[in-house]
Amino acid sequence: MKRRNFLRGAALAAAARLAVAQETPAGPRGGRGSRGGAGSRQGGLQPLDGGKIGNTGPMKIADIKTFLVGAGGRNWVYVKILTDQGIYGIGEAYSAGPDEATIKVIEDFKLWLVGQDPRNVQYLFDLMYNTTRFPGGLIVNSAISGIEHALWDIAGKSAGVPVWALLGGRTRNKIRTYQSTGGGTPQQAGENAKRMVETYGYTALKMGIQAPGDMPYNQATRMTVEHVRAVREAVGPDVDIGVDVHAKFFEVQRAIRLGHAIEPYNPMWMEESIRTENFAAMKKVSDHVNIPLASGECNYMIHEFRPLLELQALDFVQPDICCCGGVLTMKKIAAMAEAQFIMVAPHNPMSPLATAVNVHFAASTPNFFILEYSAPDSGARKEVLKEPLMVKKDGYLEIPNKPGWGVELNEEAFKSMPPAPWKRGTSFRADGSPYFQ
Repeated sequence: MKRRNFLRGAALAAAARLAVAQETPAGPRGGRGSRGGAGSRQGGLQPLDGGKIGNTGPMKIADIKTFLVGAGGRNWVYVKILTDQGIYGIGEAYSAGPDEATIKVIEDFKLWLVGQDPRNVQYLFDLMYNTTRFPGGLIVNSAISGIEHALWDIAGKSAGVPVWALLGGRTRNKIRTYQSTGGGTPQQAGENAKRMVETYGYTALKMGIQAPGDMPYNQATRMTVEHVRAVREAVGPDVDIGVDVHAKFFEVQRAIRLGHAIEPYNPMWMEESIRTENFAAMKKVSDHVNIPLASGECNYMIHEFRPLLELQALDFVQPDICCCGGVLTMKKIAAMAEAQFIMVAPHNPMSPLATAVNVHFAASTPNFFILEYSAPDSGARKEVLKEPLMVKKDGYLEIPNKPGWGVELNEEAFKSMPPAPWKRGTSFRADGSPYFQ
Protein backbone atom coordinates (compact mmCIF):
# COMPACT_ATOMS: atom_id res chain seq x y z
CA MET A 1 0.00 0.00 0.00
CA LYS A 2 2.78 2.44 0.93
CA ARG A 3 4.55 1.65 -2.34
CA ARG A 4 1.34 2.29 -4.37
CA ASN A 5 0.77 5.59 -2.58
CA PHE A 6 4.38 6.63 -3.24
CA LEU A 7 4.11 5.82 -6.95
CA ARG A 8 0.72 7.61 -7.22
CA GLY A 9 2.21 10.70 -5.56
CA ALA A 10 5.24 10.67 -7.83
CA ALA A 11 3.02 10.43 -10.92
CA LEU A 12 0.86 13.35 -9.79
CA ALA A 13 3.99 15.47 -9.13
CA ALA A 14 5.38 14.65 -12.58
CA ALA A 15 2.07 15.60 -14.20
CA ALA A 16 2.10 18.92 -12.38
CA ARG A 17 5.66 19.66 -13.55
CA LEU A 18 4.69 18.81 -17.13
CA ALA A 19 1.73 21.19 -17.01
CA VAL A 20 3.97 24.03 -15.81
CA ALA A 21 6.54 23.25 -18.50
CA GLN A 22 3.89 23.39 -21.22
CA GLU A 23 2.87 26.87 -20.07
CA THR A 24 6.49 28.16 -20.15
CA PRO A 25 7.28 30.27 -23.24
CA ALA A 26 9.70 28.56 -25.62
CA GLY A 27 13.17 29.96 -26.22
CA PRO A 28 15.11 30.13 -29.51
CA ARG A 29 15.22 26.34 -29.85
CA GLY A 30 11.51 26.00 -29.10
CA GLY A 31 11.34 24.09 -25.84
CA ARG A 32 12.03 24.19 -22.14
CA GLY A 33 14.55 21.41 -22.29
CA SER A 34 16.36 22.82 -25.32
CA ARG A 35 19.91 24.06 -25.12
CA GLY A 36 19.08 27.67 -25.94
CA GLY A 37 15.55 27.88 -24.54
CA ALA A 38 14.39 30.37 -21.94
CA GLY A 39 13.58 27.57 -19.51
CA SER A 40 17.10 26.20 -19.64
CA ARG A 41 18.50 29.60 -18.67
CA GLN A 42 16.39 29.99 -15.56
CA GLY A 43 18.85 27.86 -13.61
CA GLY A 44 21.92 29.41 -15.20
CA LEU A 45 24.11 32.38 -14.35
CA GLN A 46 22.14 35.39 -13.15
CA PRO A 47 23.38 38.97 -13.79
CA LEU A 48 24.66 41.18 -10.99
CA ASP A 49 23.54 44.81 -10.70
CA GLY A 50 21.33 44.60 -13.76
CA GLY A 51 24.11 43.15 -15.90
CA LYS A 52 26.89 45.61 -15.03
CA ILE A 53 30.43 44.31 -14.64
CA GLY A 54 32.49 46.77 -12.63
CA ASN A 55 32.18 50.16 -14.33
CA THR A 56 30.89 48.74 -17.61
CA GLY A 57 27.23 48.40 -18.45
CA PRO A 58 25.16 45.38 -19.44
CA MET A 59 26.06 43.58 -22.65
CA LYS A 60 24.56 40.71 -24.60
CA ILE A 61 25.57 38.66 -27.60
CA ALA A 62 23.47 39.83 -30.54
CA ASP A 63 24.81 37.66 -33.34
CA ILE A 64 27.63 35.31 -34.32
CA LYS A 65 29.04 35.40 -37.84
CA THR A 66 31.48 33.04 -39.53
CA PHE A 67 33.92 33.49 -42.41
CA LEU A 68 35.45 30.65 -44.39
CA VAL A 69 38.47 32.08 -46.19
CA GLY A 70 40.60 30.36 -48.82
CA ALA A 71 44.29 30.55 -48.01
CA GLY A 72 45.69 28.47 -50.85
CA GLY A 73 45.91 24.78 -50.06
CA ARG A 74 43.54 25.01 -47.10
CA ASN A 75 40.97 27.36 -45.52
CA TRP A 76 40.91 29.55 -42.45
CA VAL A 77 37.80 29.57 -40.22
CA TYR A 78 36.95 32.84 -38.47
CA VAL A 79 34.34 33.71 -35.84
CA LYS A 80 32.96 37.20 -35.23
CA ILE A 81 30.70 37.79 -32.22
CA LEU A 82 28.56 40.95 -32.26
CA THR A 83 27.04 42.54 -29.15
CA ASP A 84 24.14 44.88 -28.50
CA GLN A 85 26.67 47.53 -27.36
CA GLY A 86 28.51 47.68 -30.69
CA ILE A 87 31.60 45.88 -29.41
CA TYR A 88 32.60 42.77 -31.34
CA GLY A 89 35.22 40.09 -30.97
CA ILE A 90 37.08 37.83 -33.39
CA GLY A 91 38.53 34.34 -33.12
CA GLU A 92 39.86 31.48 -35.19
CA ALA A 93 38.84 27.82 -35.25
CA TYR A 94 41.18 25.11 -36.50
CA SER A 95 40.97 24.27 -40.19
CA ALA A 96 40.27 20.55 -39.99
CA GLY A 97 39.55 19.75 -43.63
CA PRO A 98 35.76 19.40 -43.46
CA ASP A 99 35.65 23.10 -42.59
CA GLU A 100 31.98 23.49 -43.48
CA ALA A 101 31.26 21.12 -40.60
CA THR A 102 33.06 23.44 -38.18
CA ILE A 103 31.00 26.36 -39.50
CA LYS A 104 27.78 24.42 -38.88
CA VAL A 105 28.79 23.63 -35.30
CA ILE A 106 29.54 27.31 -34.65
CA GLU A 107 26.15 28.22 -36.10
CA ASP A 108 24.50 25.70 -33.77
CA PHE A 109 26.33 27.13 -30.75
CA LYS A 110 25.05 30.56 -31.80
CA LEU A 111 21.54 29.39 -30.85
CA TRP A 112 22.82 28.62 -27.37
CA LEU A 113 24.72 31.86 -26.86
CA VAL A 114 22.70 34.76 -28.28
CA GLY A 115 21.37 36.82 -25.37
CA GLN A 116 24.19 35.83 -23.01
CA ASP A 117 26.79 38.21 -21.58
CA PRO A 118 29.97 37.53 -23.64
CA ARG A 119 32.28 38.59 -20.81
CA ASN A 120 31.48 35.49 -18.75
CA VAL A 121 34.01 33.48 -20.75
CA GLN A 122 34.40 30.47 -18.44
CA TYR A 123 30.64 30.18 -17.96
CA LEU A 124 29.94 30.20 -21.70
CA PHE A 125 32.73 27.69 -22.28
CA ASP A 126 31.12 25.43 -19.67
CA LEU A 127 27.73 25.97 -21.28
CA MET A 128 29.06 24.74 -24.63
CA TYR A 129 31.29 21.98 -23.29
CA ASN A 130 28.98 20.54 -20.64
CA THR A 131 25.81 20.70 -22.70
CA THR A 132 27.51 18.99 -25.63
CA ARG A 133 27.69 16.05 -23.18
CA PHE A 134 30.01 13.80 -25.18
CA PRO A 135 33.70 14.75 -25.30
CA GLY A 136 34.31 16.67 -28.49
CA GLY A 137 36.70 15.82 -31.28
CA LEU A 138 38.50 18.10 -33.69
CA ILE A 139 35.37 19.69 -35.19
CA VAL A 140 33.46 20.48 -31.97
CA ASN A 141 36.54 21.53 -30.01
CA SER A 142 37.69 23.80 -32.85
CA ALA A 143 34.29 25.49 -32.90
CA ILE A 144 34.40 26.01 -29.13
CA SER A 145 37.95 27.36 -29.34
CA GLY A 146 37.17 29.91 -32.06
CA ILE A 147 34.13 31.18 -30.17
CA GLU A 148 36.14 31.40 -26.94
CA HIS A 149 38.78 33.56 -28.64
CA ALA A 150 36.12 36.03 -29.74
CA LEU A 151 34.70 36.21 -26.20
CA TRP A 152 38.14 37.17 -24.86
CA ASP A 153 38.50 39.84 -27.53
CA ILE A 154 35.21 41.36 -26.39
CA ALA A 155 36.23 41.14 -22.74
CA GLY A 156 39.46 43.00 -23.46
CA LYS A 157 37.78 45.68 -25.56
CA SER A 158 35.04 46.14 -22.97
CA ALA A 159 37.61 46.62 -20.21
CA GLY A 160 39.83 48.77 -22.44
CA VAL A 161 42.88 46.52 -22.00
CA PRO A 162 44.75 43.90 -24.04
CA VAL A 163 43.71 40.34 -23.32
CA TRP A 164 47.07 39.51 -21.74
CA ALA A 165 46.23 41.98 -18.97
CA LEU A 166 43.17 39.87 -18.11
CA LEU A 167 45.24 36.66 -18.05
CA GLY A 168 47.59 37.71 -15.26
CA GLY A 169 49.57 40.43 -16.99
CA ARG A 170 52.86 40.17 -18.87
CA THR A 171 55.72 37.94 -17.83
CA ARG A 172 58.02 38.94 -20.73
CA ASN A 173 58.83 41.78 -23.12
CA LYS A 174 58.64 39.93 -26.44
CA ILE A 175 57.74 36.55 -27.91
CA ARG A 176 60.35 34.16 -29.33
CA THR A 177 59.35 32.48 -32.62
CA TYR A 178 60.52 29.79 -35.03
CA GLN A 179 59.57 28.84 -38.57
CA SER A 180 59.73 25.63 -40.63
CA THR A 181 62.45 25.48 -43.26
CA GLY A 182 61.28 23.06 -45.93
CA GLY A 183 63.61 21.85 -48.67
CA GLY A 184 63.50 18.72 -50.79
CA THR A 185 67.24 18.03 -50.58
CA PRO A 186 69.78 18.50 -47.80
CA GLN A 187 71.32 21.40 -49.73
CA GLN A 188 67.93 23.13 -50.13
CA ALA A 189 67.10 22.60 -46.46
CA GLY A 190 70.41 24.13 -45.41
CA GLU A 191 70.04 27.09 -47.77
CA ASN A 192 66.47 27.75 -46.61
CA ALA A 193 67.50 27.61 -42.98
CA LYS A 194 70.40 30.00 -43.47
CA ARG A 195 68.22 32.44 -45.41
CA MET A 196 65.52 32.44 -42.69
CA VAL A 197 68.05 33.15 -39.96
CA GLU A 198 69.56 35.98 -42.00
CA THR A 199 66.17 37.47 -42.97
CA TYR A 200 64.23 37.21 -39.72
CA GLY A 201 66.90 36.69 -37.10
CA TYR A 202 65.38 33.43 -35.89
CA THR A 203 67.17 31.74 -33.01
CA ALA A 204 65.29 28.51 -33.73
CA LEU A 205 63.95 26.63 -36.76
CA LYS A 206 61.96 23.48 -37.41
CA MET A 207 62.21 20.85 -40.14
CA GLY A 208 60.32 17.73 -41.13
CA ILE A 209 61.74 14.24 -41.63
CA GLN A 210 62.29 12.32 -44.86
CA ALA A 211 60.03 9.31 -44.46
CA PRO A 212 57.37 8.73 -47.12
CA GLY A 213 55.48 5.50 -46.62
CA ASP A 214 57.18 3.61 -49.43
CA MET A 215 60.73 4.36 -48.24
CA PRO A 216 62.62 1.60 -46.36
CA TYR A 217 63.46 2.27 -42.72
CA ASN A 218 67.19 2.51 -43.20
CA GLN A 219 66.88 4.92 -46.10
CA ALA A 220 64.41 7.14 -44.22
CA THR A 221 66.72 7.34 -41.22
CA ARG A 222 69.80 8.03 -43.36
CA MET A 223 68.11 10.74 -45.45
CA THR A 224 66.63 12.46 -42.39
CA VAL A 225 70.04 12.53 -40.75
CA GLU A 226 71.52 14.07 -43.93
CA HIS A 227 68.91 16.85 -43.85
CA VAL A 228 69.44 17.53 -40.15
CA ARG A 229 73.21 17.60 -40.62
CA ALA A 230 72.88 20.05 -43.52
CA VAL A 231 70.72 22.44 -41.52
CA ARG A 232 73.03 22.26 -38.50
CA GLU A 233 76.07 22.99 -40.67
CA ALA A 234 74.23 25.88 -42.38
CA VAL A 235 73.11 27.71 -39.21
CA GLY A 236 75.94 26.85 -36.86
CA PRO A 237 76.00 25.31 -33.39
CA ASP A 238 73.80 27.78 -31.49
CA VAL A 239 70.52 27.95 -33.45
CA ASP A 240 67.92 25.54 -32.03
CA ILE A 241 66.54 22.97 -34.49
CA GLY A 242 63.27 21.12 -33.96
CA VAL A 243 62.82 17.87 -35.90
CA ASP A 244 59.17 17.07 -36.60
CA VAL A 245 58.32 13.40 -37.19
CA HIS A 246 54.68 14.53 -37.64
CA ALA A 247 53.35 11.30 -36.11
CA LYS A 248 54.37 9.31 -39.19
CA PHE A 249 55.78 6.49 -37.07
CA PHE A 250 53.57 3.77 -35.66
CA GLU A 251 56.44 1.70 -34.31
CA VAL A 252 57.99 2.89 -31.06
CA GLN A 253 61.38 1.38 -31.81
CA ARG A 254 61.57 3.28 -35.09
CA ALA A 255 61.16 6.59 -33.24
CA ILE A 256 63.83 5.55 -30.72
CA ARG A 257 66.17 4.63 -33.55
CA LEU A 258 65.74 8.02 -35.23
CA GLY A 259 66.21 9.81 -31.91
CA HIS A 260 69.62 8.21 -31.47
CA ALA A 261 70.57 8.92 -35.09
CA ILE A 262 69.95 12.70 -34.88
CA GLU A 263 71.29 13.12 -31.36
CA PRO A 264 74.80 14.21 -32.52
CA TYR A 265 73.26 17.35 -34.07
CA ASN A 266 71.78 18.57 -30.77
CA PRO A 267 68.12 18.99 -31.77
CA MET A 268 65.93 21.31 -29.74
CA TRP A 269 63.39 18.50 -29.71
CA MET A 270 61.95 15.58 -31.65
CA GLU A 271 58.29 16.42 -32.23
CA GLU A 272 55.40 13.96 -32.42
CA SER A 273 57.81 11.03 -32.49
CA ILE A 274 54.86 8.61 -32.70
CA ARG A 275 51.09 8.82 -32.94
CA THR A 276 49.55 10.51 -29.91
CA GLU A 277 46.79 8.06 -28.97
CA ASN A 278 49.01 5.81 -26.83
CA PHE A 279 50.58 7.71 -23.95
CA ALA A 280 52.39 4.63 -22.62
CA ALA A 281 54.11 4.25 -25.99
CA MET A 282 55.17 7.89 -25.83
CA LYS A 283 56.65 7.22 -22.40
CA LYS A 284 58.59 4.28 -23.82
CA VAL A 285 60.19 6.59 -26.40
CA SER A 286 61.05 9.05 -23.66
CA ASP A 287 62.70 6.33 -21.58
CA HIS A 288 65.01 5.29 -24.42
CA VAL A 289 66.23 8.53 -26.02
CA ASN A 290 68.46 11.31 -24.75
CA ILE A 291 67.03 14.24 -26.74
CA PRO A 292 64.06 16.39 -25.68
CA LEU A 293 60.59 15.33 -26.89
CA ALA A 294 57.61 17.48 -27.83
CA SER A 295 53.98 16.69 -28.67
CA GLY A 296 50.39 17.74 -28.01
CA GLU A 297 48.90 19.30 -31.15
CA CYS A 298 46.44 16.40 -31.57
CA ASN A 299 45.24 16.42 -27.96
CA TYR A 300 42.24 18.30 -26.61
CA MET A 301 41.07 19.81 -23.34
CA ILE A 302 42.63 19.40 -19.92
CA HIS A 303 41.44 15.80 -19.56
CA GLU A 304 43.67 14.49 -22.34
CA PHE A 305 46.68 16.53 -21.28
CA ARG A 306 46.57 15.58 -17.59
CA PRO A 307 47.68 11.92 -17.93
CA LEU A 308 50.16 12.82 -20.67
CA LEU A 309 51.84 15.41 -18.47
CA GLU A 310 51.78 13.21 -15.39
CA LEU A 311 53.66 10.50 -17.29
CA GLN A 312 56.62 12.87 -17.77
CA ALA A 313 56.82 11.61 -21.37
CA LEU A 314 57.47 15.09 -22.80
CA ASP A 315 59.84 17.99 -22.26
CA PHE A 316 57.69 20.40 -24.30
CA VAL A 317 53.92 20.29 -24.63
CA GLN A 318 52.35 21.73 -27.80
CA PRO A 319 48.62 22.40 -27.46
CA ASP A 320 46.92 24.23 -30.31
CA ILE A 321 44.89 27.22 -29.15
CA CYS A 322 42.49 26.81 -32.09
CA CYS A 323 41.36 23.30 -31.16
CA CYS A 324 42.49 22.41 -27.60
CA GLY A 325 39.65 24.45 -26.08
CA GLY A 326 40.85 28.03 -26.40
CA VAL A 327 42.85 30.48 -24.34
CA LEU A 328 41.72 29.64 -20.83
CA THR A 329 41.99 25.91 -21.45
CA MET A 330 45.53 26.39 -22.73
CA LYS A 331 46.36 28.43 -19.63
CA LYS A 332 45.14 25.49 -17.54
CA ILE A 333 47.22 23.05 -19.59
CA ALA A 334 50.23 25.31 -19.11
CA ALA A 335 49.64 25.38 -15.37
CA MET A 336 49.55 21.58 -15.21
CA ALA A 337 52.73 21.49 -17.30
CA GLU A 338 54.41 24.02 -15.03
CA ALA A 339 53.74 21.77 -12.04
CA GLN A 340 55.53 18.97 -13.93
CA PHE A 341 58.48 21.23 -14.95
CA ILE A 342 57.43 21.07 -18.62
CA MET A 343 57.61 24.01 -21.02
CA VAL A 344 54.88 25.06 -23.48
CA ALA A 345 55.56 25.61 -27.18
CA PRO A 346 52.16 26.19 -28.86
CA HIS A 347 51.36 24.50 -32.15
CA ASN A 348 50.45 27.34 -34.51
CA PRO A 349 50.03 26.49 -38.21
CA MET A 350 46.88 28.58 -38.66
CA SER A 351 46.54 32.21 -39.75
CA PRO A 352 48.00 35.46 -38.35
CA LEU A 353 44.90 35.82 -36.15
CA ALA A 354 45.81 32.60 -34.34
CA THR A 355 49.32 34.02 -33.97
CA ALA A 356 47.94 37.12 -32.26
CA VAL A 357 45.85 35.01 -29.87
CA ASN A 358 48.91 32.90 -29.06
CA VAL A 359 50.99 36.00 -28.39
CA HIS A 360 48.64 37.07 -25.59
CA PHE A 361 48.85 33.57 -24.13
CA ALA A 362 52.63 33.59 -24.40
CA ALA A 363 52.96 37.05 -22.88
CA SER A 364 51.13 35.94 -19.73
CA THR A 365 52.45 32.37 -19.28
CA PRO A 366 55.64 31.81 -17.26
CA ASN A 367 56.57 28.43 -18.77
CA PHE A 368 56.06 29.52 -22.38
CA PHE A 369 59.12 28.58 -24.47
CA ILE A 370 58.66 29.45 -28.16
CA LEU A 371 55.87 30.01 -30.72
CA GLU A 372 55.51 28.38 -34.13
CA TYR A 373 55.17 31.14 -36.72
CA SER A 374 55.04 31.94 -40.43
CA ALA A 375 56.07 35.45 -41.41
CA PRO A 376 53.05 37.23 -42.99
CA ASP A 377 55.02 39.00 -45.69
CA SER A 378 53.22 37.62 -48.76
CA GLY A 379 50.02 35.98 -49.99
CA ALA A 380 46.98 35.35 -47.81
CA ARG A 381 48.98 35.76 -44.61
CA LYS A 382 49.77 39.33 -45.55
CA GLU A 383 46.18 40.22 -46.46
CA VAL A 384 43.93 38.47 -43.96
CA LEU A 385 44.54 40.97 -41.12
CA LYS A 386 44.73 44.74 -41.48
CA GLU A 387 48.02 44.74 -39.56
CA PRO A 388 49.43 41.24 -38.93
CA LEU A 389 52.12 40.82 -36.29
CA MET A 390 55.48 40.86 -38.08
CA VAL A 391 58.61 39.29 -36.65
CA LYS A 392 61.46 41.70 -35.94
CA LYS A 393 65.04 41.18 -37.05
CA ASP A 394 65.86 39.36 -33.83
CA GLY A 395 63.35 36.54 -34.37
CA TYR A 396 60.88 37.92 -31.81
CA LEU A 397 57.36 39.39 -31.98
CA GLU A 398 56.25 42.51 -30.16
CA ILE A 399 53.36 42.20 -27.73
CA PRO A 400 50.24 44.23 -28.75
CA ASN A 401 49.09 46.84 -26.25
CA LYS A 402 45.69 47.71 -27.75
CA PRO A 403 42.40 46.54 -26.22
CA GLY A 404 41.43 42.96 -27.05
CA TRP A 405 43.72 41.08 -29.41
CA GLY A 406 44.96 44.33 -30.92
CA VAL A 407 44.38 43.11 -34.49
CA GLU A 408 41.43 43.25 -36.91
CA LEU A 409 40.23 41.02 -39.73
CA ASN A 410 40.48 42.49 -43.22
CA GLU A 411 37.00 41.46 -44.28
CA GLU A 412 37.27 43.35 -47.57
CA ALA A 413 40.12 41.04 -48.60
CA PHE A 414 37.92 37.98 -48.03
CA LYS A 415 36.06 38.77 -51.27
CA SER A 416 39.11 37.71 -53.27
CA MET A 417 39.84 34.66 -51.07
CA PRO A 418 37.07 32.12 -51.78
CA PRO A 419 37.25 28.85 -49.83
CA ALA A 420 37.76 25.51 -51.53
CA PRO A 421 37.40 21.90 -50.35
CA TRP A 422 40.69 20.34 -49.32
CA LYS A 423 42.05 17.28 -47.55
CA ARG A 424 45.43 16.14 -46.38
CA GLY A 425 47.52 14.20 -48.86
CA THR A 426 47.79 10.48 -48.20
CA SER A 427 51.07 8.58 -48.23
CA PHE A 428 51.08 4.88 -49.01
CA ARG A 429 53.44 2.07 -48.13
CA ALA A 430 55.12 0.12 -50.90
CA ASP A 431 52.41 -2.55 -50.62
CA GLY A 432 49.63 0.02 -51.17
CA SER A 433 48.36 0.29 -47.60
CA PRO A 434 47.77 3.80 -46.17
CA TYR A 435 50.68 5.22 -44.18
CA PHE A 436 50.39 7.43 -41.12
CA GLN A 437 50.33 11.09 -42.08
